[in-house]
Amino acid sequence: MLFLKLLLLSLVITVSLFSSATYSLAVKEKKIYPMGKKIYTKRCSKINVGLFKTYDSLYKGIFEKKLCGKLNAQHAQAVSIYLWDRQSISKHLEHYKKLVVTKKDKCPVCGMFLYKYPRWVARIEYADKNVSFDGVKDMMKYYFNHKKGIKVLLVQEYYTQKTINAKKAYFVLDSDVYGPMGNELIPFKNKKSAKTFLLNHKAKRILRFDKINEDDVYKLDE
Repeated sequence: MLFLKLLLLSLVITVSLFSSATYSLAVKEKKIYPMGKKIYTKRCSKINVGLFKTYDSLYKGIFEKKLCGKLNAQHAQAVSIYLWDRQSISKHLEHYKKLVVTKKDKCPVCGMFLYKYPRWVARIEYADKNVSFDGVKDMMKYYFNHKKGIKVLLVQEYYTQKTINAKKAYFVLDSDVYGPMGNELIPFKNKKSAKTFLLNHKAKRILRFDKINEDDVYKLDE
């Protein structure tokens, strides 16, 4: 009788443990992450978590659409929590090395030697090579015609000089600050810094990466 009660209690705890995605970090690290990782490694093909906007949509994909084959609800949730949290942690810890160039490196767009203007260097990293530029403007000119195989686009934040992901940056256009090739797209990690710069340097607008088009870039040369 005592054994049955303990077994029932164990089942209740298990159900309750996996009935929600909100657990303590200790529970996740001790039980859920190891289980999720093990199941994901053995049962799942590679899942691009970035395609899912919410945890719930990821869980539904794994459980209802059987992205890992047929899993019970508990196992599907363990995999979902493991993948969702791992992606969030990766985003939070995203860090890129300082962009360094040699005296031989030239911008493929304008031919300028890059070592003379280190604070303006931007870079596109491809699967098989890296290409550096004398500024964001020339990087974008190149980007529009060479999109295939890109891993990441890197720029240096104007104030801190830290390397950041161009696709997550804010760019200020038409300011009174000029780069090696004149008028530039000046990058910032957040909108607050971009607005401060805009007000201090008589700039006209701020654009996110996905809103920059070829006309915006080439008008900077006029």
